[in-house]
Amino acid sequence: MDATAHRHSLREQMAERRRALPPPARMAAAQGLRRTLEQLPEYLTDLRVAGYWATGGELPLNLVIPPLATRGQRFLLPILAKGKQLHFAPWREGDAIQPNRYGIPEPVAPREWFAPFQLDLVLMPLLAFDRRGHRLGHGGGWYDRSFAFLKEQSRPTEPLLVGIAYAFQEVEQLEVEPWDVPLDYIATDRELIACNSNGQDGAAHA
Repeated sequence: MDATAHRHSLREQMAERRRALPPPARMAAAQGLRRTLEQLPEYLTDLRVAGYWATGGELPLNLVIPPLATRGQRFLLPILAKGKQLHFAPWREGDAIQPNRYGIPEPVAPREWFAPFQLDLVLMPLLAFDRRGHRLGHGGGWYDRSFAFLKEQSRPTEPLLVGIAYAFQEVEQLEVEPWDVPLDYIATDRELIACNSNGQDGAAHA
């Protein structure tokens, strides 16, 4: 199987495993994720925290978002923009949303938005990951294009990129494409993994 076919097969496999999770398991994972992120200082202090609206069985952020407002931090959701780039708009519970072309809810006519380089912390969805910080997304390339500027910078820097995943989404090694932007950390429902693209792994366990 060639690399393209392998990535496609892995996407389908992981997407199906996510969708098959029963609600109690998903809620337990959301609780675990909150405990894991509380080990990351930036989650507790960074002012502009971007996330995602969980769809297709993605690990929900419903327990991660509310504490941000109480600490004076802002939560932002991605918006599809021109050039297949992402912008990020502030969102709070009760704010209007509408589905984009992929059926993913995003803020309606936001009064302000921020470019990727203006963010402090980004919680990114994914389908599979390895401990070197490589991420397999849905294949659209939106995140890789939006954060491509980080490839030329010494990491970690701002924004800090944190992949969000169930522990079962880990694989031993992902094939790397030239356009892939590595993650700084991966937060699962079980542990916080400090990534190192040089292949040296580190982990802080929940």
